[in-house]
Amino acid sequence: MLVFLVRHRVVMAIAILATAMGFWYLFRPEKLFTTQRVNEAAPFAADDAARPAFTGLLRSSLHETKGRATVYRAENGTMSLRLTDFSTSNGPDVHVVLVAASDPGLKNNLPGQALQAIEVDTLKGNEGNQEYRLPENVDLTRYDTVAIYCERFRAVFGTAKLEAF
Repeated sequence: MLVFLVRHRVVMAIAILATAMGFWYLFRPEKLFTTQRVNEAAPFAADDAARPAFTGLLRSSLHETKGRATVYRAENGTMSLRLTDFSTSNGPDVHVVLVAASDPGLKNNLPGQALQAIEVDTLKGNEGNQEYRLPENVDLTRYDTVAIYCERFRAVFGTAKLEAF
């Protein structure tokens, strides 16, 4: 066995390096120690400004998550989602999605179950105030929950049940 390792040490070193790089890519451990703060301006009340339509408080699921999610509807019918005083864990491949409150994936306290969700966007930062444009014609009476969701591990970081404003 020792003779095999000595003869194939270059191959073994390459295999170990490739495995380490694969684990780094999957888990992105540096994200555990970094914070990405976003602070986008709010749509202030004006005659033609967007008006709040739905709102809800973010609650923790698998990771501590807090803040408020508010959906604004503009005069032209477009809608945007605003996260304010937002904070969650950082991680790889984290997204903002809309999901039905009855989705079984929200009830699961373990990662691994996929959500039947509508993609809003990739999370811009794990702290701060940020805004996302919602897809056209989204039915917020059906997809009534905002979820912060890690797609790579199918883990729900936190959710906010939207209520009419």
